[in-house]
Amino acid sequence: MQKQTILLDRALLARFRAIAAPYWFSEEKGRARALLALLVLLLLGQALFAVLLNGQTGEFTSALAAKDGARFWLSIERCFGVLVLGVPVYAFYYYVRDTLGLRWRRWLTRAYLGSYLGNGAYFRLDASSGIDNPDQRIAEDINTFTQKSLQFLLVLAGAVLQLAAFAGVLWSISRGLVLFLVIYAFIGTLITVVLFGKVLIGLNFYQLKREADFRFSLVRIRENAEAIAFYAGEKLEAQQVERNFGEVFSNFSRLIRVQLNLNIFQYAYSFMTIILPSAIIADRVISGELEVGHAIQAAGAFAAILAALTVIVDNFESFSKFAAGIERLDSFAGVMDGQAGVPMDEGIAIVEDSRVVIDRLTLWTPNRERPLIVDLSLSIEPGGSLMIVGSSGCGKSTLLRAIAGLWRAGEGRIARPAAGDMLFLPQRPYMLLGSLRNQLLYPRQDRPVSDEELLDVLAQANLPYLAARVGGLDGELDWAKVLSMGEQQRVAFTRLLLLSPRYVILDEATSALDASNEEHLYRLLAASGIAFVSVAHRASIRPYHRQVLEFGEAGCWVLHGARDGRSVHPLA
Repeated sequence: MQKQTILLDRALLARFRAIAAPYWFSEEKGRARALLALLVLLLLGQALFAVLLNGQTGEFTSALAAKDGARFWLSIERCFGVLVLGVPVYAFYYYVRDTLGLRWRRWLTRAYLGSYLGNGAYFRLDASSGIDNPDQRIAEDINTFTQKSLQFLLVLAGAVLQLAAFAGVLWSISRGLVLFLVIYAFIGTLITVVLFGKVLIGLNFYQLKREADFRFSLVRIRENAEAIAFYAGEKLEAQQVERNFGEVFSNFSRLIRVQLNLNIFQYAYSFMTIILPSAIIADRVISGELEVGHAIQAAGAFAAILAALTVIVDNFESFSKFAAGIERLDSFAGVMDGQAGVPMDEGIAIVEDSRVVIDRLTLWTPNRERPLIVDLSLSIEPGGSLMIVGSSGCGKSTLLRAIAGLWRAGEGRIARPAAGDMLFLPQRPYMLLGSLRNQLLYPRQDRPVSDEELLDVLAQANLPYLAARVGGLDGELDWAKVLSMGEQQRVAFTRLLLLSPRYVILDEATSALDASNEEHLYRLLAASGIAFVSVAHRASIRPYHRQVLEFGEAGCWVLHGARDGRSVHPLA
């Protein structure tokens, strides 16, 4: 709870500065600073407009009280002149503010996406329970942060300008009002921060998390609709969604109860300002020392200065949500930058080489509860092939993750070609949003590949009908739902044929295919000259490999030739 209650202290300011500062010193700093300077000028214009309008309001009120028609209509003309100049200032201010906020959001989103998708951070975050819903933090929390940062910054700047603009007006009318105002604003701010600060910020932090969990549970149903329907699991899914919504409802109920108390205080605090200024200067107006218009002018100045001094009171609900969002973005950035300790051991050394060489590699479960593989050493030469077999849970897929650099819990050394020279095909292929052409060329869609070549590679993968069935190479569908798992695995295989990497790693990448299609694809792979490593169970593809690595119990392994079964390096 300590993190979630984010105190209004230096730590919050430090977190805010760490997130906000990079944009103002980035390659976009010139445009950003120019827009910010323009906003400050527009704020000055607003403050001047408010002072002029307040003065004219007092003037025509005094003219009415004095029954001076000429003075009244002159003041009305001046009011219209002030409005003609002031209205565009207000309208353009919001346009510039939102434009700057949008550009800031774009830059910050790109920065977070770069960190999230770079160096496998997205994969490690999924394996970590410390960061929930990274999608919401990027899509929503960044938007809230940029918009609210500008809003609060400009509210504070506007409050300072408003304070400076109206202080002289109010001081010249009633010094007693100024003294009362300072004391009143201080007490209101102190009560708001002390009584409502910690509770509201903590509840808003949890609300963001629980809303995201609820939304994610609905997305999971959409993504796994067919599997849920086959299991007839609708009742259980409904219970899970309702449980998530129950947490949303419960937390929000507490939030609105606290907000009710804050609203009672805020409205009572605000409404008192309607009465108090007039009560303080009433005797001077009644005695004739002050004109009625001056009293109206004093009330307007009082309200303006009070609003400037009670920015925290008036905006505390929004500020509490903003502070909760700062904490979520800061913790997210900290994990992506390696500052918050994502639970991943860094004991495995990975170096670049022309071959795949594994030297004295030991792999552990994430919490080092037990070894998966012990002291494994082997090499796969260019053009070579290796089949990995063993019972479920023995570490086959973990070894592939270690080769890919996605698993670091262990010790030893792995040499492997550069990322562009290796391709990994998982059991469940990734079907991105886009056209059939996008699917085939993923992940390098910038390559100039002709339609004829794409159609030819589909035919090689026994999918000659696919393009015609889906409306051509540029047809766009929900591929994960339209294609069977076997078709998806063959589409993934076409990526291999098109990329022609030096090495390919297949993690049961043909498990959904019939034996005929599987053997056909392995014949293509063996004839291509590409070195490959397969995790598979069917003995029928064994002849397409030169070596077989068998895993046993407690991290034991044995490496032998695929054809003769001769042991190369057993470990008892």
